[in-house]
Amino acid sequence: MADQAETLRELMKNKNNSNESRTRIITVASGKGGVGKTNISTNLAIAYAKLGKRVILMDADLGLANVNVVLGIIPKYNLYHLIRKQKTMREIIMDTDYGIQIVAGASGFAKIANLSEEERHNFINELSEMSNADIIIIDTSAGVSNNVLAFVAAADEAIIVTTPEPTAITDAYGIIKIIATEIDNLGIGLKLIVNRVKSVTEGKKVAERVINIAGQFLNLKVDYLGYVYEDPAVHQAVLRQKPFLAADPKGKASACVVHIASRLENVEHREGGGVGRFLKRLFGRGQDE
Repeated sequence: MADQAETLRELMKNKNNSNESRTRIITVASGKGGVGKTNISTNLAIAYAKLGKRVILMDADLGLANVNVVLGIIPKYNLYHLIRKQKTMREIIMDTDYGIQIVAGASGFAKIANLSEEERHNFINELSEMSNADIIIIDTSAGVSNNVLAFVAAADEAIIVTTPEPTAITDAYGIIKIIATEIDNLGIGLKLIVNRVKSVTEGKKVAERVINIAGQFLNLKVDYLGYVYEDPAVHQAVLRQKPFLAADPKGKASACVVHIASRLENVEHREGGGVGRFLKRLFGRGQDE
């Protein structure tokens, strides 16, 4: 992680400027696959758009990208084409029918740190094109990798998604522990969403378990952001390749995600660091200057 973080911070020393300071970057991660992380990321982006925000959803899974699958979109170009300088950000970013734009995930390379100097320089310059957004939501790959940790460390806030399943709870604590131990001077807001709960009480109990353990053994503050109900409409929406917030806007799961977006924007609001700060932390060396 140290080498990755240094590589990811190194090249953004001079990218931050006041014009970008309003952009807020939220990274969504999970300790394991199958907890609904991409579904949460996608519908959270749509919920933000319904609040009048300009939203870009970036699929940062560099191996098994699937944001476009949830949206029922077949992208012609993705991050791979951008990094290889085959296309620009303006050419790969896609409008959707849901009020958000997406940057489709790439495949074909394992680590951002493995990019050549020219590729990294191009990547940075192109990512700066997203600075006109109010909100950028980054959907990472499941589990813990150097790429996931780098995106978590660079964001304004990181959301960990789990479910009430014992393995998911264990893995959620696992990724939180790795974040706490591998990222120096963690300066982001770390938050928890409990997905697929059967009741408010179940969500609260799961969150308290994770938060208490993180506080006791890691001395790390994790905020409980909210829960999303188990809802048959979600499964039906996935089969239809349509976001559940669009398929069933008045459903239980939809109401939960709208509440989470409102809480993030109003109750928990703080000014975002902007794309420049994000890229500086992602590609710069050492601490923020």
